[in-house]
Amino acid sequence: MFLTLGRWCARRPKRVAAAWILLLLLLGGTVMAHGRATSEAVAIPGSDSQAALDTAAAAFPGPASGGQPLVLRTAPDGPVLTGDDAREAVERSARAIAEVPHVVSVAVPYEGAGAAAMSRDGHTAYLTVGLDVTGRDITPEVAERITDAAGPAEAAGIEVTPGGDLAAAVDRPDTGHSELIGLGAAAVILFAGFRRAAAAGLPLVIGVTGLIASVAAIGLAGHLMDMPSSGTTIAAMIGLGVGIDYTLFCLTRFREFRGRGVPAAEAAALATATAGKASAFAGCAVIAALAGLALGGLPLLRALALAPAIAVLVAVAATLTLLPALLSLLARFLGAAREQGGPAGQDGKDAPTGRGWQRIAERVTARPWRHLLAGLALLLLLAAPATQLTFGQLDAGDKPAGSAGRTAYEQLSDAFGPGVNGPLQVTDRLSAPAAGPQDTRVAAVSSALAATPGVASVSPPQLSADGRTVRWQVTPATGPGDPATARLVADLREGTLPAATAGGAGTAHVGGAAAAVTDLNDRLADRLPTVIATVVLVAGLLLLAAFRSPLLALKAAALNLLSVAAAYGVLTAVFRWGWGARLIGLEGPVPVPGYVPLVMFAVLFGLSMDYEVFLLTSVREKWLAGGDSRRAVVAGLASTGRIITSAALIMVSVFLAYLLSDDPVVKMFGTGLAAAVALDVTVVRGLLVPATMALLGDRGWWLPRRLDRILPELDIEGSAHTLPAGRPGTAAAPASGGATATRGCRQSRDSDDTPASPLPTR
Repeated sequence: MFLTLGRWCARRPKRVAAAWILLLLLLGGTVMAHGRATSEAVAIPGSDSQAALDTAAAAFPGPASGGQPLVLRTAPDGPVLTGDDAREAVERSARAIAEVPHVVSVAVPYEGAGAAAMSRDGHTAYLTVGLDVTGRDITPEVAERITDAAGPAEAAGIEVTPGGDLAAAVDRPDTGHSELIGLGAAAVILFAGFRRAAAAGLPLVIGVTGLIASVAAIGLAGHLMDMPSSGTTIAAMIGLGVGIDYTLFCLTRFREFRGRGVPAAEAAALATATAGKASAFAGCAVIAALAGLALGGLPLLRALALAPAIAVLVAVAATLTLLPALLSLLARFLGAAREQGGPAGQDGKDAPTGRGWQRIAERVTARPWRHLLAGLALLLLLAAPATQLTFGQLDAGDKPAGSAGRTAYEQLSDAFGPGVNGPLQVTDRLSAPAAGPQDTRVAAVSSALAATPGVASVSPPQLSADGRTVRWQVTPATGPGDPATARLVADLREGTLPAATAGGAGTAHVGGAAAAVTDLNDRLADRLPTVIATVVLVAGLLLLAAFRSPLLALKAAALNLLSVAAAYGVLTAVFRWGWGARLIGLEGPVPVPGYVPLVMFAVLFGLSMDYEVFLLTSVREKWLAGGDSRRAVVAGLASTGRIITSAALIMVSVFLAYLLSDDPVVKMFGTGLAAAVALDVTVVRGLLVPATMALLGDRGWWLPRRLDRILPELDIEGSAHTLPAGRPGTAAAPASGGATATRGCRQSRDSDDTPASPLPTR
């Protein structure tokens, strides 16, 4: 199938390129017409915070988005907002804002319930803007029209700053500079490896094409589901990295075939049938690992899994279709690679062989225990801080200085206390209608809430039209990201409300953003073992099917767990302890949201499969050819070490470039993913894998006969289409049993049908 697809695309390059251009234009036009939607809304089905939200929505019809603050502030030595001129300007602004599309209400801080929105000194207040749209539909255009309508207030010398979802819309990050830096670093690495501009530029073209298509598709998917802005950024960094890496593997294979005299179109097809097939397997492994996040049962996790899955799927599609077309078109500019030990290729510009990796492999396999223990000690040392990793909540106070969200947060905190940025919503459903706010059941809850430690203020109770639902707004004494606020939520649910509502037979719930994040972190902590076990099981089964060796699958899973734990340790040290935080643009320690380690785990387990597949396929081929386990490990690492290192360097460069983002969550993913990939390609692939395989010897390829009959025979590297040395221009006959069949081990090793290396030997 892969060979047929590669031939079809390579023989119709202009048609394939035109189809991709048409696809990009179609996606771009759709995005221009409808926009890319993102939403920071968090829905947690079955949680107490969701129950509070649903109860309030059913009993109190009103603006879909709740109230969005528009902060008004005058200089400390300037006029107060309660002055006649300032009040007139504010009320004129409120009337103008009320005329903006999607605005359904505007509460001014001068009368009625709105009077609480005026600070004691009169220099800070906020308008409460009700909208008929929520989350992803609060676009930057809506936010800008609202702030522009506040022109009369600004003309009177009043500073106007949007807060809440309005600030989130204004502050939506632009990571274009990160992509450019990552592409620049990749270009340098690729040119150093290929020494040809066209060969260095082709992976970038494929990577950028996949990036544009996937970001557009994810933006459109945001109209159908709540897609956080960080999801698009995470997808961009992963999609760009794997797109370049998969192209690098296929291009290297193509140059090998060209060096053997294969015509351009056929070489492109063979590269697709070999390295392209392996890339498709690796991409499917990443997507399968991400699919495990669906077991978390949370819409947020599904969105954060879907976004990078789309990016990887697009990268695989571009590798299998657009790449062979461009390889065929640009063949004369891409050069050819020489075979190991053979004459130089036709371009005479080939890079040196992987002798450095060969020396490393020889030293490691000569003293495997020493290097195994050293590598394990290093990973365990790096993983030690992960024992203190706790989940927390980021709030607007963690945004970069000068952003609208951070400015509004600080202004409100200074004037009203930090809790005003994350009020809690308490609802109670009564068994019988209440006569009014003085109803003993309602009054008991009001008094209990006000007396709870950690509560700064409680609003008067609000009764529904039928008198059976009551709502209070509880302002904590601490900010939404403060652990004390999470403890207050627990105290209200476990102590205050059960005691206060016991006589009224009501059902009370605590909602609000802080309560929702607390529920999210609790849900993630509960589901974490299940998700991790599922991802590990899926990855292990894929490796078992690929290499038909239970010991190697277990070894790979264990080493991947160690590298992920080390990445968690780095994450904890940098973000929870603040080590080096200022170097990456943070002011100090910040909380780590619970979904970050979980999504990172799935992504890292999937990405680690890439290098595992390419390395172990090469090692197994050498073992089948010679029967010496130690020599097979040395030869396999020598033949793949350089290209895997280049691919990892590109991936790390792309991830590190995203540290320039202002979003702390994006910085967390960039740091964690870069650390994990760097450790995977150095400590894991350079020390632990060759050491463990040398210790296992032939036992590493052991396969029980029953399992041998059950497992499918996957030829993930397409060895049936590999050219035997010395026979240019024709493909080898299919090897009996497939490239990955062990079939009794010794019979396979004695066979004349030797599968090819997953990466070109140099």
